[in-house]
This record gives sequence, C-alpha cells and structure tokens, in this order.
Amino acid sequence: MGPPLISRVDSSRRDAAVATLTMASAADPVLRWVFPEPEAFLRLFPRFVMAFAGASFERGAADRADETAAVALWLPPGLSSDEDAMVALFDEARGDDGKADRQAVMDQMDAVHPHETHWYLPLIGVEPMALGRGLGSALLQHRTSQLDRDGLPAYLEATTARNRDLYALHGFEVLRVIQAGASPQMWAMLRRPRPTTR
Repeated sequence: MGPPLISRVDSSRRDAAVATLTMASAADPVLRWVFPEPEAFLRLFPRFVMAFAGASFERGAADRADETAAVALWLPPGLSSDEDAMVALFDEARGDDGKADRQAVMDQMDAVHPHETHWYLPLIGVEPMALGRGLGSALLQHRTSQLDRDGLPAYLEATTARNRDLYALHGFEVLRVIQAGASPQMWAMLRRPRPTTR
C-alpha cells in the first residue's frame, strides 16, 4: 500500500469532514471538558468546528487523507476563528459552570498565539477505526512541506501528550503550557520553517 492520498476537502465532502473531526474528538480531554455531556457534544460540536476553523474550507486550506478518514483544517495568514460564536457554544453547553476557567484558558491562548505571519492548525483528527495508519502524520507532512517552501511558521495547541509528541516529531516546539482551574492541559506549539532545496 502506497502513501495516503492527500487532497482538498471540497464542498461535497464538507459534512463528511466535520463528521470525521467529531468522531475523532469524542474522547479529547480538552474538548470534552468544554462539551462534557454526550448529547450536547454531538449537537454542538459540528457548529464548533465551523466557528473554530470553518474559514479553512473557503480558502482551500482543509486537507483530507484516505477519502475523509483524516482531516486537517488550517487557517492561513489573515484568517481567524469566530471567537464570539465559540464562546456562545461553550455557554450553551455548560452555562456558567466553569466559565471563569474557560475564559482564562482562552485568554492564555490569545496571549501566546503568534503575531507574526503564520499558519494556524485549529483542528486535525483521524477516525478511530483509521488510527495507526500514519494518516495524521501524512496530513502534517503535506502542509508543513508547503510551509517550508514558503518560509512560514505554523502554530497549534496540542490537547493530549500523545499529540504533543507527534507534533514534536514534525518540528513543533512547546512554547507554553495552557491550563486554568479544572481545565486539562494544552501545549501551545510553534514550528519554524525548515530549509529546503529548491
């Protein structure tokens, strides 16, 4: 079997991509801290995907591997998340429970987020049945190779130690641990472009 085929998520596969990210995130400690109830998670998470990273679809920065078994949504320079919509979804999911901690986490995320020109990876996920096949690494390699050619850094927040270690293998370095109150830890990570031979 050859390397995974990486392609753009077009409009006909957008719903499938969101479904993949929903399945991939169902046990994520940070996202389930924000959306702890199963019913609310399944109902609200697709809207969260669009608020957090939906702009990537229009900009051709949504990548998929093996049909849509794995998906990465990138925000190129100049695009950002809809934070107001995200906060509204968090409040719908949990009300005032943990609100101060959620705000503190978002403040920490804002404080460490780079101001220089960069690409941001809000969401990447692999369907549980497709784990262990290298699809996440293939998606990371696909986009970071482009960024190396363009001489641009990449930034993300890792939500598990396992993911943190995977990102480190692809050149991301921890800038800061993000955590407040009862929240799980996240790791803010930056990847500087690597020299390429043209």
